[in-house]
Amino acid sequence: MPASSNGETSGHEEKGGDYPITTREPEALDDAASPTKGVDAAWEFLDANRGQEHEQVDLARLRTKIDWHIVPLMFCCYTMQFLDKVILNYAAVMGIHEDLNLQGNDFSNIATFLFVGLLCFEIPNIYFLQVLPAAKWLGFNVVSWGVATACGAAAYNYQTLLVSRVFLGIFEATIGPSLMLISSQYYTKSEQAPRFSFWYLGLGLGQIIGGLVSFAFQHIEGAGLAGWRIMFITLGVVTVIIGLATFFFLPDTPMKARWMTDSEKVALLKHVSVNRTGIDSRKFRPRQILDALTDPQMYLMTLSVVLLSVSSGVVTTYSSTLIRNLGYDPKRAALMNMPSGAVSIFFTLLVGFGVRFRSHRWAWIIACICPAILGGALMSFLPVTNRSGILAGIYLVNAVVAPLTVFYAWTAANFAGATKRAFAVAIVSGSFSLGNIIGPQTFQARDAPEYRPAKVAVMGTQAGCAFTTFLLLLYYVWMNKKRDSVPRDTEAEESYMSPEIWAQLTDRENKKFRYTY
Repeated sequence: MPASSNGETSGHEEKGGDYPITTREPEALDDAASPTKGVDAAWEFLDANRGQEHEQVDLARLRTKIDWHIVPLMFCCYTMQFLDKVILNYAAVMGIHEDLNLQGNDFSNIATFLFVGLLCFEIPNIYFLQVLPAAKWLGFNVVSWGVATACGAAAYNYQTLLVSRVFLGIFEATIGPSLMLISSQYYTKSEQAPRFSFWYLGLGLGQIIGGLVSFAFQHIEGAGLAGWRIMFITLGVVTVIIGLATFFFLPDTPMKARWMTDSEKVALLKHVSVNRTGIDSRKFRPRQILDALTDPQMYLMTLSVVLLSVSSGVVTTYSSTLIRNLGYDPKRAALMNMPSGAVSIFFTLLVGFGVRFRSHRWAWIIACICPAILGGALMSFLPVTNRSGILAGIYLVNAVVAPLTVFYAWTAANFAGATKRAFAVAIVSGSFSLGNIIGPQTFQARDAPEYRPAKVAVMGTQAGCAFTTFLLLLYYVWMNKKRDSVPRDTEAEESYMSPEIWAQLTDRENKKFRYTY
């Protein structure tokens, strides 16, 4: 695929932009004692299948084949992780407050501690993602959080519901990092953006399905269990089924995909070798953690996602409550929340394909933040009698969920080295959790029913995210200009058999690495 076709201006991702390593930095010498020490497992597969590269493989057809085998499962996982979180939002208008005698800020605390559990488990998740197959680890956790969701139906007071939601957060901690790592194994940097968007569409679909599910279960009468309890059990069972399918059918690496021939695997590895981020390495390298902790992009990326995710926490937990406070009954409030999913899907597709064909990740992020700021203003400053305007504001805020997939793809593209990349995706995913911890806490019982401070917080955090995103752009431009003095070859793909292409160097150690923006 020609590099010029996607409009990339900063990474030259597919050909002509990433090049064979001829020197190593001193900190990388522990993996450089021999030509093949410390290389990725992909090189070992290529070395064992020399000669397969001479067979012709249609890359466009192969990409389609890969898309149909892995993206639907990832999409289902992401849909259920959002649904299993957001059902608390819908349960709020289905009588959960009365059934569990929730008082004051109990509901906000339950929403918050899900993300506390998620955030706390991101650190051990870094290690597990490094030493265990990502697909198997993901499947195990999907099954586990399905069980936790179903167990929420047994809650009988504030404390028991809180415990079930904490465990839900613990098991959901791996979803973002796992999907980022798995996606990056099969696609070049520019190809990753729309695929990240495809599985991230599960969030928008979850919003739509969630409204329908809540509406349906509110019509249950005369059952032995409350409608929200049956909803928890049903979605938990569906999640367990999807988790089992993920465990057994999602390959751990391209090299283990039973539905690809050896020739197709070689062609794919050759194609993605230009990423210089590797495929699979089970060696844990503590020095790469230090590299990440001293990397400015780590802090700019983390701060951006925290600011972005404050609004996400508002959308996830309180959108149904805000709509109900406009005077709608619970059933109508559930249905009125469904357009939020359509807005999420539209902007997610827009940025996914926009990045693929026009690059400029930073610009697409800011383009989505602007309508979210407008939505925050409509929510905050219109009189409560203007229901249509406030509803439009609630819907527009959902544009803010789309940039998260760009940040995820950006992280997978710009952090190299297996341990550093696993650490980076976990921290970025964890910063999403931190934003979601802050978001619900801006809703204080004393501010009901308008919750104006929370609405104003949406505008302020989005503006801050736009600023830090622009700083990230300036950092990448500066780093690439510093490296432009390094001589560059012309055909990176042709050097794919070199062990140096698959060496486990970080993006800062490898002076031939170019950052995308």
